[in-house]
Amino acid sequence: MKKYLFVFMFIGCAVFAQKPVKITSLPNETKVEVKIGGTLFTNYFYPGKDVLKKAVLYPVLSPKGTIITRGWPLDPRKNERIDHPHHVGVWLNYESANDHDFWNNSVEVERAKDPRTFGTIVHTGITKIKSGKKQGELVVTADWLDKNGAKMLEETTRFVFTGDGTSNTVDRITTLTAVVDKVVFKDVKDGLFAIRLARELELPSKKPEVFTDASGLATKVPVMNNEGVSGDYLNAQGITGEDTWSKRSEWVTLQGNIENDNISVTIIDHPTNINYPSYWHSRGYGLFSVNPLGEKAFTNGAKETNKSLNKGESITFKYRLVVSSEKLKADKINEMADNFAKRY
Repeated sequence: MKKYLFVFMFIGCAVFAQKPVKITSLPNETKVEVKIGGTLFTNYFYPGKDVLKKAVLYPVLSPKGTIITRGWPLDPRKNERIDHPHHVGVWLNYESANDHDFWNNSVEVERAKDPRTFGTIVHTGITKIKSGKKQGELVVTADWLDKNGAKMLEETTRFVFTGDGTSNTVDRITTLTAVVDKVVFKDVKDGLFAIRLARELELPSKKPEVFTDASGLATKVPVMNNEGVSGDYLNAQGITGEDTWSKRSEWVTLQGNIENDNISVTIIDHPTNINYPSYWHSRGYGLFSVNPLGEKAFTNGAKETNKSLNKGESITFKYRLVVSSEKLKADKINEMADNFAKRY
């Protein structure tokens, strides 16, 4: 009996053991490839401002190899939505920094000669790549530029990648430092750390929607065929669906199915972040983001957060993204959140 118990425990440990992480720079493809256990998890993709107005993690795959991010506009797939061309992969930016919109900027609005004032985030370098048996690390830099190309903020971002065969995890730690006299992050809805998901992970469409940004520009989101669409949100307080939007929570998970892959996409806030626990910008059409600076937008004006940085001052944001090939329970996510809080 003891022999069989030992074998069972050994197998169980093997299933949940950390997998090796291999990080490879591919400059000719303007990306850094991240593989966990020999399988592609994501790329840090920095194609330049003629393609994207910020660097992103794209695409993102589950441990079973299922693409969980939307393909359009870079790699269109059948039955996808084609709204919000700036929603690509996983990113971090904001709708109003010194009245510059970094969130909505894209090649498409540039072509349309949109009159709004846009900012652009330009990748400037890779300062560290470290593969490992249990984790990998990537450190990159970027500049946040105003409409004239002048530098407003310097960004340093550290990505830490891990995986155990069931869940792939990336911790993003981003520090923004003001290089002008003052940078004001105005309280707005669209921010901060976000992912745009595949159609199958959206919530079924029940009615057409119109979403208006801070400049009054409206985007129509139509009702679509819901075949194969299975997503639903859950937060740490037990709130589900689109009711998670504007609520404060330590984490939110979006769960659904893509063919035979049971998927959970979970974003975890960190206790050191401003306005913890954060407000959530969790839309049914596939935009899933956490925005601690959108207090006015999410409380109907009851509260307001306008964060200012003087020259040389910094702010750091820490977020954990977990992509699982299983439907995670709340107690498991709480454990992941506790681990995240203790680690950094």
